[in-house]
Amino acid sequence: MRMEYRKRMIVGGAIGAATLMWAGPVGAQGEVTLDGVQESSALTQAVMDNMWLVIAGCLVFLMQAGFAFVEAGLTRAKNIANIMAKNLADMAVGAVAFFIIGWTIAYGTSGNNWWGGLNDFFFLDSGDPAVLFDMSAGLTPATNFFFQVVFAATAVTIASGAMAERTKFSAYLLFSAVMTAIIYPVVVHWTWGSGLIAQIDIGGRVYSDFAGSTIVHLTGGVAALVGAWKLGPRLGKYGANGESRALPGHNIGFAVIGVFILWFGWFGFNAGSELAADGLLSFLAMNTLMAAAAGVIGAALVVYWKTGVADVAMAGNGALAGLVSITAPVGTVEPWAALVIGFIGGVIVVFAVLGFDRIRIDDPVGAIAVHGVCGIWGTLSIGIFGRYDDAFLGAEKVGLIYGGGFEQLVVQALMVVIVVAWVGITSFLAFTAIDKLVGLRVDEEEEVAGLDVAEHGSSGYGLETIGLS
Repeated sequence: MRMEYRKRMIVGGAIGAATLMWAGPVGAQGEVTLDGVQESSALTQAVMDNMWLVIAGCLVFLMQAGFAFVEAGLTRAKNIANIMAKNLADMAVGAVAFFIIGWTIAYGTSGNNWWGGLNDFFFLDSGDPAVLFDMSAGLTPATNFFFQVVFAATAVTIASGAMAERTKFSAYLLFSAVMTAIIYPVVVHWTWGSGLIAQIDIGGRVYSDFAGSTIVHLTGGVAALVGAWKLGPRLGKYGANGESRALPGHNIGFAVIGVFILWFGWFGFNAGSELAADGLLSFLAMNTLMAAAAGVIGAALVVYWKTGVADVAMAGNGALAGLVSITAPVGTVEPWAALVIGFIGGVIVVFAVLGFDRIRIDDPVGAIAVHGVCGIWGTLSIGIFGRYDDAFLGAEKVGLIYGGGFEQLVVQALMVVIVVAWVGITSFLAFTAIDKLVGLRVDEEEEVAGLDVAEHGSSGYGLETIGLS
């Protein structure tokens, strides 16, 4: 997150509000000075910025429901309560862990630690009223925290789908806490917190990841990959000869509703990352919309070409692939490029889903392909299509097609390598420790019966709903 953000276009309403205030009875009583108008306008803009970021944070918060619906729809009925419980836990456990320690690792300023800050534990420093309610510097600490904590919950939720239908609930809770307290915040500190990755400079080129294709989605995707690999495939997923067997989800309607909720929330994800209520918001929303739409088309065309069937679930994943792909370059690419990036993301996700299945990585919802593989693509795409300065790049026309050279692509690739290495190693250590502590996987009888009963004491559906009464 950029604590010091630049304003591109101040919303006309801010200036208008300041003008009206000074034209009223209070302003008319004395001389209107230029400094007074500027001060009033700045305060009005600060109020609008804080208000917009809280709204955007609420949109991102709603994405948790989208993830829950997608995961529930693409898995079997006997596990729906477990899916819902994990998504509920991600927000509850994730918010508390990020509040206690994750926030200070990500944005703490004391010391010069390569892995994170050491102040503001439990939000104690920012909780000072003189700091907490001060809008003179723009966004308040509470606004910043609220917007960032919902991103942290998103990062860990990505792993939930890939680990569905065979993970112990207690084990997942522990990983959710580790992810939001340490693993994800370190990535944030290295990037939006101006740490390790933000300090890399190759030929005058520095990293860019406007809203988190790598910082949020690749981080979650790598954790999902490690978790799915450590768990192994679901019972019956692969035959004796290694052939893949379909284990269809129980409600495609849930999955599509989830996709639309995520698509809606993503406007807050991407446009909110501008951190200001300015004229760029509509541009960010447009790029987001078009990339997702192109992702649907790309995935649908490829899956139809390969199978002869218009697979609805894969088309839905195409929308998410387009969204993940545009999340990093959303502020730097032209609209036509957003369309291309989203379309390619939709194509990539089909081959990635099939590829992971071929090597026996069982991911019931395609989370690794959507968030991991397309997160990489979105991050690298800046080195190809980068046109505008998005407040990270510090330069225009950095993409290859504009003659920007290979330096930006190299920086983006190096960022990907560093994040994959960090998240891969730490996730492996976390899952290994959790496995030894409480065990990662439920036993065979519980998996066959379904995690709803085994882990939560009752079926997610009434017996009459599933035809057993």
